[in-house]
Amino acid sequence: MGQIIVLDQNMVNMIAAGEVIERPASVVKELMENSIDSGATKITVAVEDGGRKLMSVTDDGQGMDGEDLARAFEPHTTSKIKRSSDLLGISTLGFRGEALASIASVAQVKAVSRPRTEGREQKTEDRGQSVSDGIRHEGRGTQYENGANCIEIDCGKKGPGSGKDGASPCSGDYGTTIQVRDLFYKLPARRKFLRTANTEMSHITEQFIRLALANAASQAREGLDMTLKANNREVFRLLSKQGLAERIGEIFPMLPRENLIETQSSEKGLRIFALLGKPSISRTNSKFQYTFLNSRFIRDKFITHAIKEAYRGTLEPNRYPVAFLFIEMPYEDYDVNVHPTKIEVRFYNSNLVHSQVLGCLREKLLATNLETEAQLPGAKHFSGREGAAGGGYRSGKIADAMAEFFKRHKAIQTQQQFEPASRKHFAGPVGGQITESRTVSPGEQVGTIQRQFLQIHDSFIVAQTDEGFVIIDQHALHERIIYERLCRRTREGKLESQKLLIPESFEVTASGAEALETNAELVEKLGIELVPFGPRTMAIQAFPTLLSKASPLEFIQDLIDLLDQKDTGRDTERLLDEVLNMAACKAAIKAGQKLSPFEIEQLLADRETTESASRCPHGRPTTIKFSISDLEKQFKRT
Repeated sequence: MGQIIVLDQNMVNMIAAGEVIERPASVVKELMENSIDSGATKITVAVEDGGRKLMSVTDDGQGMDGEDLARAFEPHTTSKIKRSSDLLGISTLGFRGEALASIASVAQVKAVSRPRTEGREQKTEDRGQSVSDGIRHEGRGTQYENGANCIEIDCGKKGPGSGKDGASPCSGDYGTTIQVRDLFYKLPARRKFLRTANTEMSHITEQFIRLALANAASQAREGLDMTLKANNREVFRLLSKQGLAERIGEIFPMLPRENLIETQSSEKGLRIFALLGKPSISRTNSKFQYTFLNSRFIRDKFITHAIKEAYRGTLEPNRYPVAFLFIEMPYEDYDVNVHPTKIEVRFYNSNLVHSQVLGCLREKLLATNLETEAQLPGAKHFSGREGAAGGGYRSGKIADAMAEFFKRHKAIQTQQQFEPASRKHFAGPVGGQITESRTVSPGEQVGTIQRQFLQIHDSFIVAQTDEGFVIIDQHALHERIIYERLCRRTREGKLESQKLLIPESFEVTASGAEALETNAELVEKLGIELVPFGPRTMAIQAFPTLLSKASPLEFIQDLIDLLDQKDTGRDTERLLDEVLNMAACKAAIKAGQKLSPFEIEQLLADRETTESASRCPHGRPTTIKFSISDLEKQFKRT
């Protein structure tokens, strides 16, 4: 028939490029990964017109001689694996040997490389090991042989700058420089799908950031010196001695170091290190979640779920945490050969990875005070000589000197100080009415009656602290207190319940009755007793005492709605958590509800013994802190 033909090699490479080379950022990623695998300590990336016109990557890595340089652009040629068994423990970023051939088939490519023959230790077992001093500091006994070689390829065809064997001698520094011009210029169907220069540049910057974060300095290794230029303008200049936190601060100046929480663990063959953003800097998407496995940026649904679960109860449902997560584990315990871009991996024991990540992150977050700091407007120093030459500088120096003086010489306290009311007479539940506070008369003895809190707008409580004061959302705080009590009681058994004097009846649909029957064990655990009371009717016989402030009928109806829309067979524990969230919300005191002084004291006392009092179960903050120093700045007292 003759309908089936064998495609020529360049056509095969162009098809492969469709998988590997999605956009200019894909080219930059592949070239930078090659530079890192070659043992480079310095990488420079230069881009013009968002990568459409030019992408250049220069490194000081191992380099290649003429023979290897020509062979590197052949399909499926690589120095990173030798035999099939090497696929079981891939330690390099690249290994397939198809990236350079794919790039050269859809663009104009010029590569110049000069090898180092001694003093360079190729990193295979662990790319985190540092290269030898003889390479990092040239001239320390390192012997260099062979000159530079050059090869030019235009959409799969070798250009005039190439020799008979593919590469020709030229001048060049040690390492490798690869220039890629006019990507997809012979493939208009592909080129028209490229976005604007700014959009493509943003994707290139993202790839640069991922590799920059993965190669920051640590105690075990020195980082990479990395530079990114766009249209001859320097975008990033990252030094090799920068640690992770310092590098994050330079790349993401909107993420202050004080808002990142450091945690680490090492168990069961997994070493985890993470910098976790406080809930106050959460985002509307997951863009600021970076996960690295043995210095490789990855996306994995199990790890993403573990991060989300670690923040459960500290973030609102539509918010995403900031997280920089680094995992180290044996190369044999996962497979990276599952996706052309190598961004996805397959763990041989994904449940272990999930549980270790969740445990490490959750434990640290629960042990950290996540109270929200008040964001006050910046205070400006007064200057008596506005507009005078040097006036701003002089006023700044004077203000600094005054601040230092008041720091060393505290003002004498002239205000009367009062002790808080005794708590020993209060044991009642929250929910009563507030009484008017009595003003201290001039002749009254100091230290007898003054309280250090007050309720405003029947919704918020202002309480004095050693550092300043806090403003508390009474509903959110009480909701968290009840939620933790409910969680503790349900872990110990079922909730205590009380029989209703008059059972409350309600109608139920067929699907609602089925949901109650399917989740009968959960309903019993909540301390709720339901009995049939006629056709399509049920009655509430008993209700949990902890939810005494909630309406039984309203709660049961909302519970049925929740059970009817959830697939409980998959995640019963999560369903129970959502039910307890709803229960705590309904049983908590409400905004607009007046509280007595004793009830406020009890609420504040319970706050001190609650594990995660800074956030309500839905992730909203319960407390905002104000420091006295911030107030002094606002009132120009420093």
